[in-house]
Amino acid sequence: MSTSHEVTVDDTAVALGSGDVEVLGTPRLLAWMEAATVQAARPHLGDGQTSVGTAVRIRHKRPTPVGGLVTVEASLREEPSGGRLGFTVSARDGDGTVVGDGEIDRVVVEREGFGS
Repeated sequence: MSTSHEVTVDDTAVALGSGDVEVLGTPRLLAWMEAATVQAARPHLGDGQTSVGTAVRIRHKRPTPVGGLVTVEASLREEPSGGRLGFTVSARDGDGTVVGDGEIDRVVVEREGFGS
């Protein structure tokens, strides 16, 4: 599963409060990576199920300026086990250079009654 995003002013470290430079903020990169895992988890869900994030280990390796393109990819790193889904995530800029990478874990839960 992959998605592409153009970095806007709203995606910057300044806008997100995570820094003081006008480049892609780590919180936004994480959000894009997590969203990719949500989509990649869908084929592994039954009726009435959803998945929730349980662990995140990412590295933000390179700045991306406003206007830059970032493509995020999530792939299952192992066979699902006991409702646990582990994903490898990566982000590349328009030149194909790695912007960030890591792992995000999710767990399958029953949607009804979750969080109540």
